[in-house]
Amino acid sequence: MTRELQARAYLAAPKAMGGSWTRRLRGGVLTGLAILAFGAMCADLKLAPEAMLAGADKLGRLAASAFPPNDGGDLPRILKALAETFAMAFAGTVIAAIAALPLGILGAKTVVGQPVLHFAFRRVLDWFRGVPALVWALILVSAFGLGPFGGVIALALADVPSLAKLFSEAIENSDPKPLDGVRSAGASPLMVLRYGLAPQVIPVMTSQVLFFLESNFRHAAVLGIVGAGGIGFELEERIRIFAFDQVVFIIGLYMLCVAALDTVSQQLRKRLA
Repeated sequence: MTRELQARAYLAAPKAMGGSWTRRLRGGVLTGLAILAFGAMCADLKLAPEAMLAGADKLGRLAASAFPPNDGGDLPRILKALAETFAMAFAGTVIAAIAALPLGILGAKTVVGQPVLHFAFRRVLDWFRGVPALVWALILVSAFGLGPFGGVIALALADVPSLAKLFSEAIENSDPKPLDGVRSAGASPLMVLRYGLAPQVIPVMTSQVLFFLESNFRHAAVLGIVGAGGIGFELEERIRIFAFDQVVFIIGLYMLCVAALDTVSQQLRKRLA
């Protein structure tokens, strides 16, 4: 870089090009500490090339046995499991959206203006958001036994806090002018919500629910591996008997379904935007 270019760069971004030596020293120390921390984590997790090479031979044999993929004569059963997985995702998302709607209204600052209550309510939602669907599924499968019931409830429980938070933010970000306009016409509070608030927030909420449906279709497969039924159960069964040609077939079919659902969901969300 020539001196002229350096001077122009300094004029354009003086903080990036210059700075005191203490700032540079602090940046160097922080970078060094970050590299040391990364190295310590790799050592603790045993992320070494030797570990990769030790399993590479076995991985290669498994990959060779996976081709050509085939359905093992169980195509109807696999398709039924895919339908069951979608049903789990759909039911879990709908239950979560219904349960999250009143919580989202209560969590909005514009509805409950008391700061302490609002803070406490949001922290409770944050606390429950920290529990992933897999943990809920393990608990519920232990309680209710194997099957999709535990998976549906696990998906719903994992989604309710997140959807409630998103719904409350959608309500808080709504434009107050339409609400004031309907209110000034002498409408009741219910009519204000119906004609002032709902047209603004329903497209946003619907878009968020569709996004969670996509996500839940992927999560439902993982829940099946821990006993919640669906395509995850079929995968787990075949991995256990080393039928990797059927595993690859199921994964390919599942990826096609995920791509189709993503495409439909994206188109619907674009129309709602």
